[in-house]
Amino acid sequence: MNTNELSERIEMLQNLLIAKAVGEAGDANEYKALREEITNHSLLKDIAPRFLRTCRTIAEFWQFIKYKYNTYADRRQFIWDSLRPLFERIEGARAAPSDQSVAVAMEKFDAETLHSLWTKAMERRESDPEGAITLARTLMESVFKHILDERYVSYQNDSDLPALYKLVAKSLNLSPSQHSETIFKQILGGCTSVVEGLGALRNRLSDAHGQGKKSIKPAPRHAELAVNLAGSVAMFLVATHQMLPSDKYVGQDHPGR
Repeated sequence: MNTNELSERIEMLQNLLIAKAVGEAGDANEYKALREEITNHSLLKDIAPRFLRTCRTIAEFWQFIKYKYNTYADRRQFIWDSLRPLFERIEGARAAPSDQSVAVAMEKFDAETLHSLWTKAMERRESDPEGAITLARTLMESVFKHILDERYVSYQNDSDLPALYKLVAKSLNLSPSQHSETIFKQILGGCTSVVEGLGALRNRLSDAHGQGKKSIKPAPRHAELAVNLAGSVAMFLVATHQMLPSDKYVGQDHPGR
């Protein structure tokens, strides 16, 4: 279920609750279905209102609301205030600032592979955090290899993520050792740390490996962090690669050398 559909479900629940709170009939089956969807959703279950978690039926909600507030206006306001954090959480999930910029960059660079990976990673941040983390790592590896291919830099197909990034950074003049300014060395060193961290996160929290009894399950916030970091670094590398003229290519096998 995407965020638009989820928002519609919350609105349906809000309308149902308000109708019941002002004395109208409420559909018991609809309440049960909507309640279960929202209280069990990975993006919302930690902020679901207490009354929604404790009132398992529409009849229980009626007993709760009619004694809590005497007036219809107070009941409506309570429902609006209680559900507002759910809407705000969804709006926040939609509004990741880099999403569209990264999507455009990946589509221009490689619409078939990279844009597809980015789109899938974004879609799974909420519903499948483990899969999203795996896709974030795959996106990074694919971007690295695309850049190295275009710059005629040889690499081992089975190289790990940090090793591939080291080749990319050197070819783009982005290695900390290639700069003397402290601030640039810090920023570029941070990019290296991000790549290493994403590789480790993928190994620890994603669905790429089997897990033991004490496995750690990533939350949507972990997936969002991994995907957004991967997208930001990928976009920066692609932009740098595309800005450098061909005579800056450092691959020893570049045609014409």
